[in-house]
Amino acid sequence: MTVRPMKPSEFRFLRGLLYEAVFVPAGETPPPKEIVMLPELRLYWESFGIQRGDIAVTAEIDGSPVGAAWTRIADDYAHIDEETPSLAVALFPPFRGQGIGTRLLLSLFGELRRNGFSRVSLSVQKENPAYRLYCRLGFQMVSDHGCECVMVKDLTQESR
Repeated sequence: MTVRPMKPSEFRFLRGLLYEAVFVPAGETPPPKEIVMLPELRLYWESFGIQRGDIAVTAEIDGSPVGAAWTRIADDYAHIDEETPSLAVALFPPFRGQGIGTRLLLSLFGELRRNGFSRVSLSVQKENPAYRLYCRLGFQMVSDHGCECVMVKDLTQESR
């Protein structure tokens, strides 16, 4: 497996990957794929790569993408301020639970630091298995909305 910065020619894949980031609790019906066209989700992929904070890394196995992690400064669920990009991460289902998400995030943290960012935020449902990953990687809850929360990672504190 290879984790590397995403090329601008690959940014178009973020739209489809975003669907994989949508958490569906056990027993619930997945939403239609068109959900990524809603304004509150479009902002994660539309015109990606043109503004400060648009940073993406991808994971590949045998040359095929299996997931990505990316950030954008946007007025979204995880918005903290105009200096803190919001994070999205997605893996195709067969590749979850294998440490790929951790590798993606660690790589993305390095890219964010190289681009001058000192923190990153995200919004996550607490029952999402990714919530435990975010806690392990040092994200701290900054607002609690019941079943969902906003978390922030300080990128200046440690390498992980």
